[in-house]
Amino acid sequence: MYKHVLIATDGSDVGEKAIIQGIEVAKRFGAKVTVIKVTEMWSALDVAGRDALARIETYEKAASDAANAVLAKAKKTAEAAGVPCNTLHVSDRLPADGIVGTADDLGCDLIVMGSHGRRGINKLLLGSQAQNVLTHTKKPVLIAR
Repeated sequence: MYKHVLIATDGSDVGEKAIIQGIEVAKRFGAKVTVIKVTEMWSALDVAGRDALARIETYEKAASDAANAVLAKAKKTAEAAGVPCNTLHVSDRLPADGIVGTADDLGCDLIVMGSHGRRGINKLLLGSQAQNVLTHTKKPVLIAR
């Protein structure tokens, strides 16, 4: 049924659950996995001031290092389960856009990601990345809680 599963993680506990569930699904269907970590671009406030370039470089290095650590752990989990796994760090994109775009680009037929339930006014104003992925993809999405 599924041949290529895209697992999106942010490195959180819920993201870890998504990795585990996505690998289980892939193993059952004999699918390969790509685990993705999307990091957003620095904000406009980061470029104000004299040392803006240094702050941007520091942010991008920290984001890359954090993504690489999360992705290396996910790859080890997949390898331990005997599931073929690639990893991908997508930088300078909104998470939902990076997830949907990558799923389309790679021809993935299932997206697995965690749900971070926002509460109160934030949910009404901002929505969640999971909601944005569900809204903007035609692919099936498995949400890990």
